[in-house]
Amino acid sequence: MRIEKWFLLSKNSDTAHKFAGIRSRSHFNMRISIVQSNLHWEDPKANRAAFAQKIAPLAGQTDLVVLPEMFTSGFSMNAAALAEPMDGPTMQWLGDQAARLGAAITGSFICLENDRFYNRLIFMRPDGQYEHYDKRHLFTLAREHETFTPGKERLITTWKGWRICPLICYDLRFPAWGRQPKANAFDLLIYVANWPSKRGHHWRSLLPARAIENQCFVAGVNIVGTDGAGLDYVGDSCIWDYSGQDICRLSVQPGIFTAELDLVSMQEYRRQLAFLGDADSLSIL
Repeated sequence: MRIEKWFLLSKNSDTAHKFAGIRSRSHFNMRISIVQSNLHWEDPKANRAAFAQKIAPLAGQTDLVVLPEMFTSGFSMNAAALAEPMDGPTMQWLGDQAARLGAAITGSFICLENDRFYNRLIFMRPDGQYEHYDKRHLFTLAREHETFTPGKERLITTWKGWRICPLICYDLRFPAWGRQPKANAFDLLIYVANWPSKRGHHWRSLLPARAIENQCFVAGVNIVGTDGAGLDYVGDSCIWDYSGQDICRLSVQPGIFTAELDLVSMQEYRRQLAFLGDADSLSIL
């Protein structure tokens, strides 16, 4: 896929927006926009306002917008002060943005439910319907497991005829959790993250590995800048095709990249190289 356009969102914006894809749209194609940004540490209101401005030009231009992990706060363990209920302002914001864009939007935030904290990803549709996924693999090095409750179930959702499996950051290190099911394979695997630069090589290596072993498109969305805990992030948000070839790789600058993905070409690739049928059956206990 090739870059067809490149422009600034506004004259005063530090965020670039690129488009790549197929010239003539097909019913089987999906436009996905990955949003790489710095975050305002522990400031949900400021982050929602910033993202609203950044993604506004995507209205009518995309089918799916992907935001980072904990996009309202940064990767903070201060859940008691930052957590929101499922009828809180971030859920309202996601619904409003999806409706305005005419696209699904996904990303995770700190959620409070039944007196427990979750690193919860929302997949919000334009009609206000949504599904959620709670991060299963909590990052023990940051003691995430001491604050948050792990999820128990994986989400595979359908949007625009595509089967999509969205996961969160540390999940990337555990391939069994991101493995194709034996029946009804997913087409797009998404990882939203706050992945520090000192382990950036792992991020850049594991994402294409997930694409190759699952024969699916993979999108990874990371942040840039330095967070309130002093950790540096260099982005490296990217989209990989089903053979492990990169469609785009953003560098250290905030930016939005929109690519048009071709479902038919992926299905044909799977027919020609029918490896998925030989995979072991796995069961997560």
